Amino acid sequence: MPDPGKRIIVIGAGFAGLSAATSLADKGYHVTLLEKNDQAGGRARLFRTNGFTFDMGPSWYWMPDIFENYFARFGKKPSDYYNLVRLDPSYTVVFGPDDAVDLPAGTDNIRNLFDQMEPGAGRRLMEFLEQAAYKYDVGINQFVWKPSRRVSEFLSLKLLADVMRLDVFQSFASHIRKYFTDERLLQLMEFPILFLGATPENTPAMYSLMNYAEISMGTWYPMGGMHEIVKAMVALAEEKGVDIKLGHPVERIEVVNGTARRVVTPQGVFEADVVVAGADYHHVDSKLLGPEHRNYDEAYWKSRVMAPSSLLFYLGVNKRLPKLQHHNLFFDEDFKVHAQEIYETPRWPARPLFYASAPSKTDPSVAPEGMENIFLLIPVAPDLDDPEETREKYYNLVMDRLETYIGEDVRNHVIVKRSYAHRDFVSDYHAFRGNAYGLANTLRQTAILKPSLKNKKVNNLFYTGQLTVPGPGVPPSLISGLVVAEEVEKEFALTSVVKA
Repeated sequence: MPDPGKRIIVIGAGFAGLSAATSLADKGYHVTLLEKNDQAGGRARLFRTNGFTFDMGPSWYWMPDIFENYFARFGKKPSDYYNLVRLDPSYTVVFGPDDAVDLPAGTDNIRNLFDQMEPGAGRRLMEFLEQAAYKYDVGINQFVWKPSRRVSEFLSLKLLADVMRLDVFQSFASHIRKYFTDERLLQLMEFPILFLGATPENTPAMYSLMNYAEISMGTWYPMGGMHEIVKAMVALAEEKGVDIKLGHPVERIEVVNGTARRVVTPQGVFEADVVVAGADYHHVDSKLLGPEHRNYDEAYWKSRVMAPSSLLFYLGVNKRLPKLQHHNLFFDEDFKVHAQEIYETPRWPARPLFYASAPSKTDPSVAPEGMENIFLLIPVAPDLDDPEETREKYYNLVMDRLETYIGEDVRNHVIVKRSYAHRDFVSDYHAFRGNAYGLANTLRQTAILKPSLKNKKVNNLFYTGQLTVPGPGVPPSLISGLVVAEEVEKEFALTSVVKA
């Protein structure tokens, strides 16, 4: 039986939950991880059918340094678990049926491309990246590691100076237009912002760090698929002694005198000295706790600005599609109109941009020989009704454009088809408003203005994941788990005993 003070229950085996559990087990705590679904990974689950292997969620491997640093904490390397390859081209942007641009790997190659698209843009790109590199260094190596529980964390003179240099109070849209005028270049540079949860006009220029990560550090792919990262994290967690229990949906957290004492599932009751909730924050707050223990009321949650949800299609195609690359961004419609339909006047978009991934271009293991594995994603507003007829309407809309671009029939060669949208995110992950990416990264939802990683009314309940600090995305979720583990250790050293 573990000593009192050592029993930690982590809820949810997504990236943040696995990260927190592994770090806490490494520190000597007895950690049990409870996962609702029959696979670990949260949104990064997979499914297999008819010889195809589909990643269900994240498909971009950016910021390889974050993964290197994560595994290095435990004396490991990503290469101990999976084989990374760098994509070249990194991705293709389609502006029209006969207008597409391949983004090559390597800064020099991209500089040459920019010069071809707009005279002098290559030199301005290097100036832009110099600033963005500073933002990446400060933002990723300093700011995102702040637990953001009090203003005093950000009051050093150096950090205040850094805030000004980070362009926190300037919009990304105005910042990028100081460097480029070509409309296609502007769309290339603004593309990562689409998934941060606001229009470029409402996103701080600090997030040019995303462009630095994309251009200077490259786009990668773990052979076997993104779920290989999950398998690696699970293996490492178990090496450290984490007891992972799949198929254990949490029904409630029992609180006694302001302390979470038990986590209840249909399979049994788990005693706890500390609870770390890596499941959907709103779900934990509103469904697993009594009203008197909630961190935030419904009015608070209704006022939050969400990042997009997604309509996804997983397709198995019984032939090869030579014109597609691994990553393909279809910017053949108006970016601004689509962004407004996500963020400002939420509705199903009239003419959406979309993304097509064909991992079988790089990885023969994800599709039968001579066939193609296709993943389609349309960013859409959260909290929309998504009946089958709506899904089918958008399937045909994007397939029309895909077939026009590649110049051949695809629909009649689809032998596997599965859709996934809002109600699936709610059913599988209890996702607040059916979101796919968490909270929008707006200025008013940054750092201490995000939902707190510590419950104010339950003294041993912490939160981790995309609805708290530092924010959405795979690398931030990894960091979120590590940050919350440090906070647990500060407050609940192994020698302490939590008293009910």
